[in-house]
Amino acid sequence: MGPPQATLTDADFERLLDFRDGLRRFLRWSEDEAKGVGLTAAQHQLLLVVRGHGSAPSISDVADHLLLRHHSAVELVDRAEAAGLVERLHDDDDQRIVRLQLTPDGAAKVESLAAAHLEELSRLRPRFTTLWSDLPDPHDR
Repeated sequence: MGPPQATLTDADFERLLDFRDGLRRFLRWSEDEAKGVGLTAAQHQLLLVVRGHGSAPSISDVADHLLLRHHSAVELVDRAEAAGLVERLHDDDDQRIVRLQLTPDGAAKVESLAAAHLEELSRLRPRFTTLWSDLPDPHDR
């Protein structure tokens, strides 16, 4: 058993509820934004992985980022490729590895969504900042 827990207050539960509500509302908003440009939420996440990974990600990288099993990531990539959002590339060093890159359509969609998401996060920042402001330092426990 771990160290004894501090007694939780009503304010602690209110903070957790506010945080969960904020996350759910942001995710719902994000799904609606993705639908607005013709993407599913999963496709949006895939495009974000491909664009944000830093280099052309492998299917395994996608699975890791999205917390998916390898075969589920392959199915998602198959659908995104059929929709003209991504394309597969063979790795220069290991031909067994498949890497992904955005198509021009995929790039345009993820860029417009990223701009909207950063704007929304900026709008939400004050709400989330207050959630963190009086949390105890984990090193003080």
